[in-house]
Amino acid sequence: MTSKPTLVRRLAAEALGTMLLIIAVVGSGVMATNLTQDVGLQLLANSGATVGALISLILMFGWVSGAHFNPVVTIAAKFLDNFSSRDIVPYVIAQTIGGCIGTVIANLMFDLDAITLSTKIRTGSNIWLSEAVATIGLLLVIFLISRSGRTSAVPFAVGVWIGGAYWFTSSTSLANPAVTLARSLTNTFAGIAPESVPMFILMQLVGLAIALIIIKFIAPQTDSQ
Repeated sequence: MTSKPTLVRRLAAEALGTMLLIIAVVGSGVMATNLTQDVGLQLLANSGATVGALISLILMFGWVSGAHFNPVVTIAAKFLDNFSSRDIVPYVIAQTIGGCIGTVIANLMFDLDAITLSTKIRTGSNIWLSEAVATIGLLLVIFLISRSGRTSAVPFAVGVWIGGAYWFTSSTSLANPAVTLARSLTNTFAGIAPESVPMFILMQLVGLAIALIIIKFIAPQTDSQ
């Protein structure tokens, strides 16, 4: 029987998982633009690769660290799943560092500069609203399904939600502060300009706050649960 993972092992899992997720997101975006000029096909390739990678990574690392790969998931776990407060900052740091390393690796895999700040401006009230909606939906998927006792379905549900949200949100559903920051380091299909990052992260945090209220109202837990 495997012993309970130490904090160091959990942080390594979070960093590695976020790194591999970003490699999938950025790399598939570059490959898509190399193969076709059709933006719809580019988005289809990018979202499909992300879905596959995300499901695999959650299944791979979930038993070690919870497979958050996302600061808003980590913060939500504190309020909804008794996640330790002292582990929040280390998790967020590991996720962010892992994501940034993933961007560098993805850039290098396609013979691009290791770091090139994105020039893709993503701004506007419609896009900011989309990020809040995408984040709310992601957290509802994770925690409402978990509270129903169907935790084995979470990896697949998360992948499907993110894949769908690529298409039905105008922001293409970043829904993750660490991923948002990491994607500012690549001037490719998946990039986001650094000046667009703060508002994205703010709206993701707004989505987090709204999701916490909804989840606690719809599916309150007692101490015995």
